[in-house]
Amino acid sequence: MYDLIIIGGGPAGTAAGVYASRKQLKTLFITADWGGQSTVSPDIHNWIGTPSISGTKLASDLEGHLRAYADTWVDIKDKTYVTSVEKTDAGHKVHFGQESAEATAILIATGSKRRRLDVPGADELEHKGLTYCASCDGPIFAGQDVAVIGGGNAAFETAAQLLAYTKSVTLLNRSATYKADPVTVEKVLSHPNMRGITNADPSEVLGDKFVSGLAYNDATGTKQTLDVTGIFMEIGMIPNTDYVGDVVALDPYGRIEIDPWTQQTNTPGIWAAGDCTNIKYHQNNISAGDAVKALEDIYVTLKAK
Repeated sequence: MYDLIIIGGGPAGTAAGVYASRKQLKTLFITADWGGQSTVSPDIHNWIGTPSISGTKLASDLEGHLRAYADTWVDIKDKTYVTSVEKTDAGHKVHFGQESAEATAILIATGSKRRRLDVPGADELEHKGLTYCASCDGPIFAGQDVAVIGGGNAAFETAAQLLAYTKSVTLLNRSATYKADPVTVEKVLSHPNMRGITNADPSEVLGDKFVSGLAYNDATGTKQTLDVTGIFMEIGMIPNTDYVGDVVALDPYGRIEIDPWTQQTNTPGIWAAGDCTNIKYHQNNISAGDAVKALEDIYVTLKAK
């Protein structure tokens, strides 16, 4: 019987694991892989304390940090997928493969995956001009013409960020109306270097070794092209929560609903942190901080018993 089981090996889960060891909570740490979504980014500029770091180095550092602190307190099972979580009399049981383990507290930190652009050239030119992380890769495109695909708040926030250093930003939205807040839409589109195109259905990412353009079909079905060297995808995220829908409340997007004050879910004994939760902003630093917050609350809750 563990005090805590942490599920997930990204910035959130790893930060929680380090704090669990420091607080001497007997912990089982389960992850399919290390580092989270950022492992695919070649050059991350916003991980605090490191002006530049690759996604693979970030993943390696996270793993190394936890293993250095694990000591006798944190048992690590990597390359392992959790299949379900169930309530028990003593707490909760986590099932993985043919095994299971039980703990008083559970922290879910399995993140999410980006909804991908399914057109010719998108896979071949990913990380060669097409990116799913403006916070990680945006500064690389300083002084260049770029495109953002999406129409929600995340897309407009990405466009606003890029306008600070790119030459121009063109936002393509598949439908006739934007999902983003009207105030945000008006503010971003008012920038002289910003353009929005509605009823634009991306059809191909153009380029050889690197992105050189983006083809789309307009409202009439006519093929159009944009001369851009960067394409930023903001078409949604899919939270990795399919295995916990029976034990915690999920919002309409499948994200775990949490109390932002404590990171607690609606189920006593289960906390969640990072991109799998219904927080407003999604970044590595935020995920790590929210996980630390969760660990503080988990520790207080367990020691109060």
